[in-house]
Amino acid sequence: MALFQAILCYVFGALALGAALVMVAQRNPTYSAFALIVTLVSLSAVFGLFGAPFIAALQIIVYAGAIMVLFLFVLMLLNVRTEVRAPGEGRVFKLVAIGLGALLVGEIGSVLVAARPALAGGFDASARQVARLLFDARYLYVFEATSILILASLVGAIALAKRDPSS
Repeated sequence: MALFQAILCYVFGALALGAALVMVAQRNPTYSAFALIVTLVSLSAVFGLFGAPFIAALQIIVYAGAIMVLFLFVLMLLNVRTEVRAPGEGRVFKLVAIGLGALLVGEIGSVLVAARPALAGGFDASARQVARLLFDARYLYVFEATSILILASLVGAIALAKRDPSS
């Protein structure tokens, strides 16, 4: 069973990486958002394979569900079109981005080689532990501020949806 689980982990990891590359390379923002949904669902499957079903469910419900629905709602409400670029535009930007990306990979590699991090121990993220931590008195104000922020975003979305199209 461990071999099958490892194969599934590689398949979902490759799917997440491929969808992330499609998301970045896509010129149509709606297709890019759909590729992000595939990336998030694939990462959720990886979390499930690593024995964190609660985190996997939260990943699907919160990110792939709620936040991506809001992204798509805004994209379709604003009627964003496919980006059109002139030929040769952004050549310098691409070279700088490739150089900075190579520098970032080199820095991360040097830190990982120098630090030799130990393997992380098991983390039991059960719903009871997450709820106990979430509703702890230390995080009460942060939890309430988050709920007010979500409420404000919902009110804003409703106000945008009810806007008069002639204005």
